[in-house]
Amino acid sequence: MTIAHTILPAAPIRSLRDYVALGGGKGWAAAQGIEPDALIKELEASGLRGRGGAGFPTGRKWRVVRENRSAYESASVIVNGAEGEPGTFKDRSILRANPYQVLEGALIAAKAISADQVIVAVKRSFTTEVGRLRSAIAEIRDAGWLQDLEFTVYEGPDEYLYGEETALLETIDGRWPFPRIAPPYRRGVREIVETEADVDSGSGLAAHVLMAGSNRSLAAAPSLVDNVETLANVTRVIAEGEAWFRMQGTAESPGTIVCTVTGRTLHAGVGEVVMGTPLREVLEVIGGGARPGRRLTAVLPGVSNAFIPEELFDVAISYEAFAAIGSGLGSAGFIVCDDSDDLIAITAGVSRFLAVESCGQCAPCKQDGLTLADLLAKLCRSDADPTDVALIERRIETVAIGARCSLARQQEAIVRSLLERYRADVDAHLDGAAPAVEPAVIAELVAIDAGSATVDERHQHKQPDWTYNERWSGKSPADLHAAHHAGETIE
Repeated sequence: MTIAHTILPAAPIRSLRDYVALGGGKGWAAAQGIEPDALIKELEASGLRGRGGAGFPTGRKWRVVRENRSAYESASVIVNGAEGEPGTFKDRSILRANPYQVLEGALIAAKAISADQVIVAVKRSFTTEVGRLRSAIAEIRDAGWLQDLEFTVYEGPDEYLYGEETALLETIDGRWPFPRIAPPYRRGVREIVETEADVDSGSGLAAHVLMAGSNRSLAAAPSLVDNVETLANVTRVIAEGEAWFRMQGTAESPGTIVCTVTGRTLHAGVGEVVMGTPLREVLEVIGGGARPGRRLTAVLPGVSNAFIPEELFDVAISYEAFAAIGSGLGSAGFIVCDDSDDLIAITAGVSRFLAVESCGQCAPCKQDGLTLADLLAKLCRSDADPTDVALIERRIETVAIGARCSLARQQEAIVRSLLERYRADVDAHLDGAAPAVEPAVIAELVAIDAGSATVDERHQHKQPDWTYNERWSGKSPADLHAAHHAGETIE
């Protein structure tokens, strides 16, 4: 297996001049002579799937947004660079190495859906990426690429849910990063809000859920939210054509994908591979394989999908192949475990991360999530009994009830896969055969440098109300939001 450099260049591209010298700008130039519908048809024919995690067909998404455009307002393109999935560092790597290709893809998207603004949304803590983006936007503006298009960088919070599509739009609209019921094509950004009462949908929920097409929301326009890596691929599809894009990868998952490998491999790394490459090869080439004297035992695709045991490491890197083995490709961030790891401790760390990052709009997600995290911590400390495991099994069945986003289903998938695929490990903690351990620290990556990955250690101290106070208030973020608007004081 060789590393590809279609989306992630071998060396950073430092200027627009260098980008154009290497063939950059061809996609935007080609798009000038193509009607919006033809652009969308080209994407549909390419089979490009979103690289943000869900793998939704990009062309289909663009078509839905275009078909739901408003007669009153122009649409918006939102570049989702709010990467916060533990084990994933690919979007930040792309923005650091070549922001121009991402911005070019956003320009093409704006033409396809008749948008008049592009917002690149990243976390305010991503200082390196923010600097590169602002500099690159200034260059393409000076080069005349933007024409009358408004192009801005939005710096948002560190919360995991900020990267969820509808929560991202909520945040840009000036509210908390709470997922909506309404999909982006039913309500985008730039809402017309004159009073606080206009924000209250009457739903009793923290996120604004008033749908486009009712009351004053006739003026609302849809937003197209696409991931950093997705838009970089758009540039190449339009520049080279859908047949060129399909020359690599599989029929259902064409093209390449940028993978992150961290955990118990020889080193951490980010690299681009052709879709269809076996996972085992990815771990070897990007991560260097197992450490001396150790054996790899499992891979966790971020904190989104079921554990992949070693006997399934030959699975192809594709959406369809990962689904066939009962897991998911997600954002291709692979947290690797070896025979020195306690998978109960890993799962307890994942469960805590997800429970803390839950916004609490859906009560089972927060309450059952915290219960799961506590029970798994108890289990990994060898302080649990069979009734605790039975309670874990019951909470798996209820945690995702009424869930409006995927976070609760992530809890369900990962904890269920532990019980189903590593039951012997669970039993070992129950009968005292396994030593007591502390839950693993599972959190966002803040750096990969010289083959070493660094996670956000602060997350160990983050409370379920999203504060770093010494004590938890006992409230969820959604509860705090409601109390704030009611004028209440939380101790």
